Amino acid sequence: MPDIEIIGLIAAALTTACFVPQVYKVYKEKSTKDISLVMYIIFMVGLALWLWYGIQKESISMILANSGTLLLAFAIFIAKLKYK
Repeated sequence: MPDIEIIGLIAAALTTACFVPQVYKVYKEKSTKDISLVMYIIFMVGLALWLWYGIQKESISMILANSGTLLLAFAIFIAKLKYK
């Protein structure tokens, strides 16, 4: 594995992990009133495109980062629809 891919994996872990506290808070408090639905829709489309790009480039770090963050963002999106 190239050194640059290792840096990508570390970056992927850090940026994806940033969403875990937000998901936890949303589900704990059952509130999403301060979260923009439109922003999360746009964000998820962007993540899906980055995921597709990572797949095309065969970059494991991009695939892991964007699939993990997309799942966490989707959890917040579902909560936004559920808890309003």
